[in-house]
Amino acid sequence: MAWGESTRWIAGGDNKALYQALLDDATEAPARNALRKKIVRPAEMPWEMSRQGLLKHLINEQMNTRMETVDAYMQIIPPGSWSGKHRHLAEECLYVVEGRGYDLHQDCDVEITDTYFWKPQDEIKRFEWEAGDVIYIPPNTIHQHFNADESKPARLISAINRIFKHSGLNDLEQIEDSPEYDASVVLTTENIRDYLRGGAR
Repeated sequence: MAWGESTRWIAGGDNKALYQALLDDATEAPARNALRKKIVRPAEMPWEMSRQGLLKHLINEQMNTRMETVDAYMQIIPPGSWSGKHRHLAEECLYVVEGRGYDLHQDCDVEITDTYFWKPQDEIKRFEWEAGDVIYIPPNTIHQHFNADESKPARLISAINRIFKHSGLNDLEQIEDSPEYDASVVLTTENIRDYLRGGAR
């Protein structure tokens, strides 16, 4: 052969129809998507008592919806309580449905080379919020939500892009658990109402 490196690149006898698999997937996508939900009813939205707190998942990759890029959940923070504290590389926004409170944000210095390194900055910033506001969480910011009302729950709707995860950057770290977190809890309508009243902690 004319190319001297052919003794190297011509090696190997493994055959796979990888490009054909891409074509097949594109052809089959409309029929597959027709079976995926475009409307999700409240009874189909799973509850979770997570380390971040009490969540109702609105859209999640595991829920078989048509949404390809965004995960969203509703977070309920009981009266006078607070969420867990965590950090993730993806940016996040939260809409305050009801209640009032504040966030604590701690930016991190990040270095991504052959390894990934982050270090919290010294300053912790406080941001007040109330119903109707949108909270923006910058990438890689340690953050926590606090309900400032001792008598009423706060509800936040979180949206985060799952493309980071599919790009190999699912950098999610839980730093502190919410006060309500109990891995043994099975959520029911009755105990959810207790959390809303602030009595199940």
